[in-house]
Amino acid sequence: MRMFISTIVVGAFQVCLLAIGMFYTLVAQSKNPIIDSVFTADPAAIVHKDTVYLYTGHDEQVPGKTGFIMKDWLLFSSKDMVNWKPHGSILSVADFKWAQHSAWAAHMIERDGKFYFYTSVYYNGGENPGFAVGVAVADNPAGPFRDVRGSALLTNGMTNQSSNNWDDIDPAIFIEENGDAYMFFGNSVAKYVKLKDNMIELDGEIKVLDLPNFTEALWLHKKKDNYYLTYASGLPETIHYVMSKSIHGPWQYIGLLNEVAGNSNTNHQSIIEFKGRDYFIYHTGAMQHNSPIGIGGEFRRSVSIEPLLYNSDGTLKPIKMTTEGITVPIK
Repeated sequence: MRMFISTIVVGAFQVCLLAIGMFYTLVAQSKNPIIDSVFTADPAAIVHKDTVYLYTGHDEQVPGKTGFIMKDWLLFSSKDMVNWKPHGSILSVADFKWAQHSAWAAHMIERDGKFYFYTSVYYNGGENPGFAVGVAVADNPAGPFRDVRGSALLTNGMTNQSSNNWDDIDPAIFIEENGDAYMFFGNSVAKYVKLKDNMIELDGEIKVLDLPNFTEALWLHKKKDNYYLTYASGLPETIHYVMSKSIHGPWQYIGLLNEVAGNSNTNHQSIIEFKGRDYFIYHTGAMQHNSPIGIGGEFRRSVSIEPLLYNSDGTLKPIKMTTEGITVPIK
């Protein structure tokens, strides 16, 4: 009898330990930043079937060097927004033979079963060297990707609204219900242009947007009949937004969405809907001292996620940045 009771007690104790272990496993996985094995920046996410695919830039640490050292782009995927699977590097600057350096912010979009990856790289060709936009394509969201044009889609010499040579960065693509596709982009001056149906050629003139205190990081999303154009403003950057009933405007400035992103001068957002809820994905420099790869900073950024909530009038609730992030797996 005593042996039987002891067995029950030991079994119950083991179950408790298992439950505690499961709890701490969940807590360990539910955190911001969501990735602590590598520095990540400039998030761009898509939802394909039942999975979130998160594409990021890759801040590298090189002894004796400062500034943005970025050579490739990384991919992570999740079916619940809590547990993230790393896929490693999916593309590098070297894959664009015409580009020289700087794997800056990118955007992914799917069309007709193809996955198009638009990104910012430095191009030294022509009379106006500077940052340009390249396009890679794959048959599935994890690649392999290839440079679909073999040349830049957009170069510094194609715009003249700004004197700096990094004013054509941060491409963000949006496809209307009627199939029309547009690319939003820019630094210091916000711009957009229609794309041809093949997604790799411009279709018409580049148009300028008048956005208050615009810096960079345009992202367009739509909810019901409202268009939301979010962007980074100032330096250190905060995220602001405008709203419209049309992709062509007029745009009404609403206000601040996200404050300075902890220990980072830059602020770059991605907005998705997953299983009926919206999410705001961003980077900070707030990696903790006890992380496996060291403390974060302006050039050592990491991606975090928060819920994106709406007011009854359709405006957005300000983002509350947390260290917990998404604590419950999204079923």
